[in-house]
Amino acid sequence: DKPSTRTRVSFSIGIAELGGYPLVIDAQNSQLGRGEPIEDTARVLDRQCAAIIWRTFGQERIEAMASVSRVPVINALTDEFHPCQILADLQTVAERRGALPGLTIAYLGDGANNMAHSYLLGGALAGMHVRVGSPEGYQPDPVILDRAGRVAAGTGGSVVWTSDAVEAADGADVLATDTWVSMGQEDEGGHRATPFAPYAIDATALARAADDAIVLHCLPAHRGKEIAAEVIDGPNSAVWDEAENRLHAQKALLCWLLNS
Repeated sequence: DKPSTRTRVSFSIGIAELGGYPLVIDAQNSQLGRGEPIEDTARVLDRQCAAIIWRTFGQERIEAMASVSRVPVINALTDEFHPCQILADLQTVAERRGALPGLTIAYLGDGANNMAHSYLLGGALAGMHVRVGSPEGYQPDPVILDRAGRVAAGTGGSVVWTSDAVEAADGADVLATDTWVSMGQEDEGGHRATPFAPYAIDATALARAADDAIVLHCLPAHRGKEIAAEVIDGPNSAVWDEAENRLHAQKALLCWLLNS
């Protein structure tokens, strides 16, 4: 249902490398796009496919698909969550820093978007200390923040939201961000720049983090807005490894789901 570069390519290549056949269907060229119930589509696909990978809008849509499907349904992105990206991000951090528990990750930007929510839950599950720094009015969903807090309580991690960008970045092992204007919010772009400007990952923000901090961005990036060119293209950036790891993390996910 949503445009894609990294998601479509990484899943298509990964499935092919595992010996499968990646069939890509979009809303414009399927009956789902003409109003067929999600559940009916799922009941057809699960009789012909080994897994369903869907990039869509509301979380309730993919949950409706999963509720009736007899094969695994993978969330390739919804408005609320982006779990496959977080798998790749955690793999990238582990490659650079080793064990994840105890590391501090600071996400700066739109705290109400799918990446912020996914960092909260994924980082908490990994025993990390997750800080989300965002303006008032753009904080994480309180239900998700509470859920992540309960997860963190069992893993030794922690989660916190703050409107103070300096506090969020201070001493962080990982700095992460995302676009300030997500898909479907294009009409809001003009008035988002001002409140989000203090949360940009630039040389100043990087200097507040740990000396060997890793910088992540799920892409596409807007240089000079949420991230400075000298940061995304600099020595602390792990963005291109992060993008590559979508392929590897998703292959591992498919193997785990289809072989379990």
